[in-house]
Amino acid sequence: MDVSQYLEIFLDETNEHLQNLNTQILSLEQDPENMDTINEIFRAAHSLKGMAGTMGYKRMQTLTHDMENVFSEVRNGNIKVKADMIDVLFQCLDALEEYNTNIRESSDEGTNDNGALIKRLNDIMSGGSDDSAASAAQEQTPQAQKAETAAGGFERIKLNESQQSVLSEAIRQGKNVYGLTVKVQESCILKAARAFLVFKAVEETSEIIVSDPSSQDIEDEKFDLQFSLIIVSEAELNEVVAAAKGVSEIEDVSGSVLNLDDVSTGEEKEESAARAQEESAEAAPAQTAQTSAGTPTPPAEAAQTPAPANAPAAKKAPVNKPVVNRTVRVDIEKLDTLMNLVSELIIAKNSLVSASAMSGNSSQAVNEQIEYLESVTTSLHESVMKVRMVPIESTVNKFPRMVRDLQKKLGKKMELYMSGEETELDRTVVDQIGDPLMHLLRNSADHGLESAEVRKERGKPEVGSIFLDAYQDGNNVVIEVRDDGNGIDTKAVKNKAIEKGVITPEQGEAMSEKEIIDLLFNAGFSTAKVVSDVSGRGVGLDVVKSMIESLSGEVEVKSKLGEGSTWTIRLPLTLAIIQALMVEIGDEKYAIALGSIQTIEDILPSDVKLVQAKEVIQLRDLVIPLVRLNEILDIPSKKDPEENLVVVVVKKGDKLAGLVVDELIGQQEIVIKSLGKYISKCKIISGATVLGDGEVALILDANALI
Repeated sequence: MDVSQYLEIFLDETNEHLQNLNTQILSLEQDPENMDTINEIFRAAHSLKGMAGTMGYKRMQTLTHDMENVFSEVRNGNIKVKADMIDVLFQCLDALEEYNTNIRESSDEGTNDNGALIKRLNDIMSGGSDDSAASAAQEQTPQAQKAETAAGGFERIKLNESQQSVLSEAIRQGKNVYGLTVKVQESCILKAARAFLVFKAVEETSEIIVSDPSSQDIEDEKFDLQFSLIIVSEAELNEVVAAAKGVSEIEDVSGSVLNLDDVSTGEEKEESAARAQEESAEAAPAQTAQTSAGTPTPPAEAAQTPAPANAPAAKKAPVNKPVVNRTVRVDIEKLDTLMNLVSELIIAKNSLVSASAMSGNSSQAVNEQIEYLESVTTSLHESVMKVRMVPIESTVNKFPRMVRDLQKKLGKKMELYMSGEETELDRTVVDQIGDPLMHLLRNSADHGLESAEVRKERGKPEVGSIFLDAYQDGNNVVIEVRDDGNGIDTKAVKNKAIEKGVITPEQGEAMSEKEIIDLLFNAGFSTAKVVSDVSGRGVGLDVVKSMIESLSGEVEVKSKLGEGSTWTIRLPLTLAIIQALMVEIGDEKYAIALGSIQTIEDILPSDVKLVQAKEVIQLRDLVIPLVRLNEILDIPSKKDPEENLVVVVVKKGDKLAGLVVDELIGQQEIVIKSLGKYISKCKIISGATVLGDGEVALILDANALI
């Protein structure tokens, strides 16, 4: 069987399961007795095992199978969750991540058997088997055993009135009514398929009246290793059992003949089950003690909620109602193609508007149709953008695990608090934002937070706090990483910069605190006294800055010594189509992103002042430096020096600058086209756009100009 066509789906789903396991195991560390979490981990490991087996990745299948075994024992109450088990499980996740990376790169899982990890899992299994629990099970009274059977097999099935009457009628007609409990082998990969074959085998001689879980749940693999049936048949019980056992990968089939007394209503059944449980509780106090110590809920309750993790959802939706999947996986390249086509449509629309304006004699009907086309293309662009938008959750949900590992590695106490994970960004941006955020979090953990002893001396809580907050601000998304640590020692930064020759002592004296902090973004700059594998290699913050700027974003930092630091990343919602102000400088047209523009001012030449030999203007109590674009771009200005200046005031963080242009053309929706590596040295140009008349206009990067 050629499984290569399923590789992308396998990789996507494996990533989701691994992230789910990471989250759930972190939760389990905080609450080791939580059965919902334990069940969720068991199911995720089981799904991974099945997927790996189907694709033929045996090493991955073996490791997940052993993880599943451990959680099977935890569910049964034979093993308690301990700190060393959590460490082993996280190592297993790292190993699975390694397999996944190998598969992504070469379609092969590699040759690492992870024997040491598998041995540790088996040690947990052998060391965790509780002899006292086993002996308690052996000492159970017949009543307790009977109660357990009633709670675990076909006897727990509750019948509605119509099912009850069908069975009563069958018994009256002399037909046989049987209860079957079928157990699937643990090594079975496709449980639903095996269950279907059992149904088929049984239906050759019998009629299935009811199954538990429901046939829909069995089809969706929402059952562990066993399911139960109540059937009507004219065949002998041993024939039916033999037919079901004949299906491969079925471990055991047990059956029993039911009579009229057994075919009771749901209410009667619940009462009898409750009575049986009361008897067993009195007869086996050892078992009751074990239950109170945190063993799983009896299957009688579990039967009604096959997926405990989704219990709240179960209350809202009717039982057994099939849930329709309303999402579609789409390759990002297809979305890129769609985006390019929308871009071309917008360029064509701009050309039509331009041609209509130039002809000068277009009718009202033509203008109305052009306006309608503009409305449709804008809506289409917004729709495509929404399709491309994904929550940043997919990137940030790996950070709690990272902070947990850093806590152990650095020997510091710390807690990560996240908010705004649902904030959406363009998929291409989300894919690339992970590394810069990871750098900043590691930086906060290593450089920012003090040791527990130092924090105690300073009157701070021993556990340091790191915050990761995301929110939308206009056409931008802001992501903040902050901590309540030591903050940045500007004196140490300045001395290090002077020592490394980045600045002279004279320059250092004249620099503000903010300018000194910005030195941290210089390549190879680090104030770390000891180089560690966490941070302090001198390759962190310059990489962060260049990666954020390559996404047309900006990063800045605010810090207060002794109180902590805040790193703020501001990113555009989209990198493809933006609203821009078109301006003229000399004979050339340029675009400035509307998102960075604060105001447009008409300034008298006499209002331009000089501060430290630089031109500035005073605007509503603010002193704003001027940038004469004709000088920067080396274009002769068409404006008379005596004329008023047209100044576009742009903002980057809390900095402002006035860009002097010759003329304003107006606002326009433009498509950003990358100029590739041709002008990578020219930082003030962020790309180009094709105008309606076919002319190419360059897009100015306000951040770089500031």
